Amino acid sequence: MKLHGYFRSSASYRVRIALNLKGLTAEHLAHHLRKGQQRAPAYLALNPQGLVPTLQDADAILTQSLAIIEWLDETYPEPPLLPQDRMRRAKVRAFALAIACDVHPVQNLKVLARLRQLGIAEEQVTEWAAWVNREGLAACETLIAGEAGPFCFGAAPTLADLCLVPQLANARRFGVDLQAFPRLLQAETAAKALQAFADAAPERQPDAE
Repeated sequence: MKLHGYFRSSASYRVRIALNLKGLTAEHLAHHLRKGQQRAPAYLALNPQGLVPTLQDADAILTQSLAIIEWLDETYPEPPLLPQDRMRRAKVRAFALAIACDVHPVQNLKVLARLRQLGIAEEQVTEWAAWVNREGLAACETLIAGEAGPFCFGAAPTLADLCLVPQLANARRFGVDLQAFPRLLQAETAAKALQAFADAAPERQPDAE
């Protein structure tokens, strides 16, 4: 397998965690997002969106982090990243999608660069990103407030935790005070105690800066 990514990409981070939890190895191919390497013609031939990650497995080419993770979970089912119960599975997916669809995309590099192009001051760009994170994480805190820990949905990590940990890293980068989200921090602490999460951290990647 080959994983095309970038050390600080939270979507790539999610997939790295999944691979580690499954005990799978992949060759990591870095595309520097700030230098526009994801727009190179050779990479666009693999991923027409010009986004990371992309996972290659033999002739298969997979894009979008959550689709990749669910494919990994179906292909390599142990340990499972989604519950057996249909209702629990829907709740895990809802939490993951709240981050992957409603928080992350509107505070990522592409959107922030566009705000700067429109002449918005850097301080306001940063505040936009912080606001997006605060609002989304507040909803996520409520979604799992009644769930038994230590992870988002019980005693083992799920797709929800794979999305949460990278997003909290983003929130810190934008100066968000996370003490208002004790349940999310509990899940993060449990996750970061696992080697699979620790080894997937941005600062441990070969292309880290």
